[in-house]
Amino acid sequence: MKFTKRSHSCVRLEKDGRTLVIDPGNFSEPDAAVGADVVLVTHEHPDHFDEGRLRAALEANPEAGIWTLKSVADQLTAAFPGRVHTVGHGDTFTAAGFDVQVHGELHAVIHPDIPRITNVGYLIDGGKVFHPGDALTVPDQAVETLMLPVMAPWNKISEVIEYVREVKPRRAYDIHDALLTDLARPIYDRQIGGLAEAEHLRLSPGASAEL
Repeated sequence: MKFTKRSHSCVRLEKDGRTLVIDPGNFSEPDAAVGADVVLVTHEHPDHFDEGRLRAALEANPEAGIWTLKSVADQLTAAFPGRVHTVGHGDTFTAAGFDVQVHGELHAVIHPDIPRITNVGYLIDGGKVFHPGDALTVPDQAVETLMLPVMAPWNKISEVIEYVREVKPRRAYDIHDALLTDLARPIYDRQIGGLAEAEHLRLSPGASAEL
């Protein structure tokens, strides 16, 4: 499986000539989802869900479909009947050759005064990859590659480190990193890499790795 990092929380997975994209939001490239056969969206916040980017993907590929939670699906179903699928915690499905399990229910707490919205994570191909969206959800099975929300208004580095320790992946790649400046990255690399008990990796947007 080929993994390509796009900006912020957007990732692209390719195998057997098919492409799956997760969270093409407004911090990611305008064409982040174009060419996808499957698009997964974890929640409705604009840095993860951008309607224009999703429309571009579905218009470019008439066979492409979107799997997401109800709050996002409701905004797209009318324009793309039969191509938008609503999922929730515990659901499983196969799309374009990718096996997907849905984990999690709520977004992490930003502040007690801000109501929590629904958030789901996606476990791909039996644990090959896990993308948690905006939550520190721990799947109930082994994870090989964790997409790690490294810096957000709702987390701190000690929580990030403990999350990696709890999930116990073979490796963790940074996502949710658009707010992290280059000056601060060595601090995160050193602390997460030294304490998280898993290989800690980072790709620049557009760079790829084989998983």
